Amino acid sequence: MDVTAHKSLNRLQTRRSLTRTTVPSICRPVLHSGSSRLVAAPGLLQVAGPAAISIIPTRRARNNVCMQAVAPDALSSMDPTDALQVVIDNQSDAECTVVTVEGKDQPHLLMSLSGAFTTAGYAVVSASISSDDGRVLDVFRVQTAEQKKIPETKFQEVKDLIITMTSSNRSGRPAIYGIVAAAEVERLRPLSNVSDAAAASEVQSLELTAAEMAQAAADLVAREREILNMRSKGADARQLAAKETARQEAAAVLERKMSAMEALLVSRRTIQAQVQEPEEPKKPSAKDMLEQMKPPKVGSGPGCGNGYEILLQAFNWESWKSGYYKMLTGKVKEIASAGFTAVWLPPPSDSVSEQGYLPRDLYDLNSRYGTEAELRDCISVFHEHGIKVIADIVINHRCASQQGPDGKWNKFGGRLAWDATAICSNNPAYGGRGGPKQGDDYAAAPNVDHTQERIRNDLVNWLKYLRQSIGFDGWRFDFVRGYSGNFAKQYIDGTVPEMAFGEYWDACDYTDGVLNYNQDSHRQRTINWCDQTGGTAAAFDFTTKGILQEAVARREYWRLSDSQGRPPGVIGMWPSRGITFIDNHDTGSTLNHWPFPQRHIPEGYAYILTHPGTPCVFWDHLYTEQGGLRKAIMQLVELRKKYGINARSKVTVRKAAADVYAASIDDKVAMKIGSGDWSPNNSGLRLGGRDMKLAVSGPNFAVWEIGAWRAPSLPPPSLRLLYIGRGGGPGSCLLAQHALAGGAGPGALAVAGARAWPPVAHDLAAAAQQAAQRPPGCTKPAGVQLPWAGAWLRDD
Repeated sequence: MDVTAHKSLNRLQTRRSLTRTTVPSICRPVLHSGSSRLVAAPGLLQVAGPAAISIIPTRRARNNVCMQAVAPDALSSMDPTDALQVVIDNQSDAECTVVTVEGKDQPHLLMSLSGAFTTAGYAVVSASISSDDGRVLDVFRVQTAEQKKIPETKFQEVKDLIITMTSSNRSGRPAIYGIVAAAEVERLRPLSNVSDAAAASEVQSLELTAAEMAQAAADLVAREREILNMRSKGADARQLAAKETARQEAAAVLERKMSAMEALLVSRRTIQAQVQEPEEPKKPSAKDMLEQMKPPKVGSGPGCGNGYEILLQAFNWESWKSGYYKMLTGKVKEIASAGFTAVWLPPPSDSVSEQGYLPRDLYDLNSRYGTEAELRDCISVFHEHGIKVIADIVINHRCASQQGPDGKWNKFGGRLAWDATAICSNNPAYGGRGGPKQGDDYAAAPNVDHTQERIRNDLVNWLKYLRQSIGFDGWRFDFVRGYSGNFAKQYIDGTVPEMAFGEYWDACDYTDGVLNYNQDSHRQRTINWCDQTGGTAAAFDFTTKGILQEAVARREYWRLSDSQGRPPGVIGMWPSRGITFIDNHDTGSTLNHWPFPQRHIPEGYAYILTHPGTPCVFWDHLYTEQGGLRKAIMQLVELRKKYGINARSKVTVRKAAADVYAASIDDKVAMKIGSGDWSPNNSGLRLGGRDMKLAVSGPNFAVWEIGAWRAPSLPPPSLRLLYIGRGGGPGSCLLAQHALAGGAGPGALAVAGARAWPPVAHDLAAAAQQAAQRPPGCTKPAGVQLPWAGAWLRDD
């Protein structure tokens, strides 16, 4: 740690000295607090807020706690892993649920678990820790937000939360297409002990972030020096492996702190740029006003449809199990009333796999989802309700019906009777004799050679059949990393769908197992594919998903603003080509290859349903009543439609800090996600010159809409008073009572049928001369006469 970092850290520690208690290692602290926040530092327990600490000798306290928390008849849930044992019990305490965590010691364990409980919505009434010979015992007394014990039905959820949050500092990464990645699960970052008021100070925020980064760097250096020292002394491989694991965790912590610093500096630069170069308000001309009255043109090509589409993925991984097409037909009216304009259906063709993603005979539309007749009927009913139907198109690969002469599965059946020449040559398992693969290989099935014109013509004709005969309106292309976007463009041009978008799913960018703050290269790869299609296709915004779920799970909402102050995903660069989503049949459902954190799903929808791009709601989420998720989704969809938020809507990021993200959209809607305190009215934000009113809210999110314009209070018409004024230019007038009360300022609006007199006056001198004249039909002055204004009683 350099001298500057030491000074920064020392200043921070001095400022906090009044709220810090140092606990000797021979004792353990018991924190008694209702809302205090904990922060761990080497050798210290730091307490911010109204807390009291009791010091109890370690061994005696440990025995008491064990007897109390692990009574034989009170045992409710135990995790037998080597890492941690978790016991949850509702019997030993009259007021609280007692959670006991015992196992191998970990850095800042008490603080991390306290933060995990708080983030999950539970209040930690007290917490204690003791350690002995590398083992640790944490005991928490916990209540729900309603100050009640945790229901036993939630015990497994709490246990999973504890195990998950103590596993790793590295980011969760997807297991794409069933390829299981290394276990990299989340643990909450330590909570800051700076108060909310102090955090509002940019200087203190910068100082804190710098100190934390320096501290993390010092920790990593110390661990690396320890490893070098052990090697020099000939330590065995087992000892070194344990230290290497700790070093990797320290490297992950440092990477997070560096990302936080990068985001903070970007935020400061963005704010300063806005202050130094204020935007000059443009006075609209008559032509501009007429243009604003026209509906915005947001669509260009089929990619995002008309730009106002709200998409529903109307299936999950298990939908094939029970009369899917019939079930869905019965829900069409309900889906239409919820506000969706398009639905995405599963692959329609005969398939080796039940879900349809290993297609065999493309023209055979009798699948595990239902018959071709049921599919046609379903699409017809959707069309009756004005909803587009999108087919899942799987053409990167195709399964053969029989073995070829070489004994390999490369002889296709049905109307498209291809042979091994249709398979890419680098597919030796299937005896491929076509051209080399142009994209990523899909090992589970023969990869189709799209470079051949006859193959492309066959696929175009099949898509035309789906479009013209079956009735599909658009395409969702599966696994587009397997073939060039140029071929997708030909399929789109040849069939003219109303919507077209692809699944370009690759891993985000990571360093030391931590998601990088800057994901420009990741989203650029998606944009490059869209570019290859000539902009005719959109793509799923996996960049936004990856960043959003990392931000909400780890209280790193600063991730939601890129280096230019824009949304950090595809929607920040080419919003009309971004299909935003929270989960789908691969990432969520029963596959769970890369799931969005369950308790943060409402926040996710508050983000994508208020931001540009084309939002896609997952079936499982729409039909989840728990926690008010379904209600929140439907309210957010209604609000999006009410204010015309579309694929190209304008986003202004208002705040992107550790605990809160806030933005305004199209100067009509404002939103925030995160536990931090922010509201447009308290922040002085007035969109269209109006106060904002709360429209939708839920767990850790809120959305505001512009309030109604309120006309000034006016006297009853029977007074018949007329105010003539020219201070604000030609045509300004108000009723006299309002005017003489001080309500008529420059440029006042004509209301209640009042007429301006004189008709024209461009300066005060002319106004003074003309105001001396009485308006036609008025003979009696009323009230005070001013040099440029007069109040008169009408003769009638």
